[in-house]
Amino acid sequence: MNATGASIAAGLAAVAAGGIAYVLLMPLLSGERRAEQRVKALGTPKAAIDRTTAINRREQVAKSLKEIEAKKATTKITLETRLARAGLDWSRQKFFVISALVGLVVGALVLIVSGDMLVGAGAAFAGAFGLPRWWLSFLQKRRVGKFVVELPNAIDVVVRGIRSGIPVGDCLRIIARESQEPVRSEFRMAIEAQTLGVPMSDAILKMYERVPVNDVNFFAIVIGIQAKSGGNLSEALSNLSRVLRERKKMVGKVQAMSMEAKASAAIIACLPFVVTLLTYLSSPDYISLLWTTQIGRLSLLGSAIWMVIGIFTMKKMINFDI
Repeated sequence: MNATGASIAAGLAAVAAGGIAYVLLMPLLSGERRAEQRVKALGTPKAAIDRTTAINRREQVAKSLKEIEAKKATTKITLETRLARAGLDWSRQKFFVISALVGLVVGALVLIVSGDMLVGAGAAFAGAFGLPRWWLSFLQKRRVGKFVVELPNAIDVVVRGIRSGIPVGDCLRIIARESQEPVRSEFRMAIEAQTLGVPMSDAILKMYERVPVNDVNFFAIVIGIQAKSGGNLSEALSNLSRVLRERKKMVGKVQAMSMEAKASAAIIACLPFVVTLLTYLSSPDYISLLWTTQIGRLSLLGSAIWMVIGIFTMKKMINFDI
């Protein structure tokens, strides 16, 4: 009995000694003590280290955004830029020659019709300086509209390519080969610039100079931040594509809701001219007082000013930036 009790006591003592050894030696063997010593030496808890990393990443993103905005602010809109935005490969000299020819033709036609040199000179000036620039603005607006419609599809190509393991550069080359115009030509120019050694973020930022819309700006910012700070590019571009499609849907809804107001504005703007024409056809002597007397001409001038103010006010009320 004494021998059995002694054996039990010895076993318990051995278990106790093993437990004490486990408690003392296990942190050393697993590396926990060394990790604690390193953290203690740094004087910063792990949560604080993670928080510092997140703060540094936000600072890098903010710095990237500031650099992109600074590059945009220093960009000047030249005539070459306007021609590129309109999708024309004209030189400056060709544009000036065509503008001069348009001015001469318009001035000659107005001079033949009116017989007044002053009116013809004014028409030539408007035809040389106003009409070509209006045509450039029209072409730019039409080209930008086509680009905005096709850009989400191009971004989806990049997202699917990245998730399949294809490099970003190869995804952009696929867009430059298979997308619709003008997306295809714009991405082709970005690929050519990248081939010459221009960073991808700068090449996309150059695209924003040729297509000045927020959609391209967002795309350039995402590419620039990913190049500077890293991150999940496929997820960021997927979110951007979804946002662009939702913006497009919202624009369509706003246009549909504002069509009634636009129709009302058009009717109200055309009503005075229609009434004047009908009155002139029925009683020309009565309505001709508006342009044959001094008071009538002043009335016409005041009415025109108030009509222009009303038209611009209604246009401002029914146009929305989304």
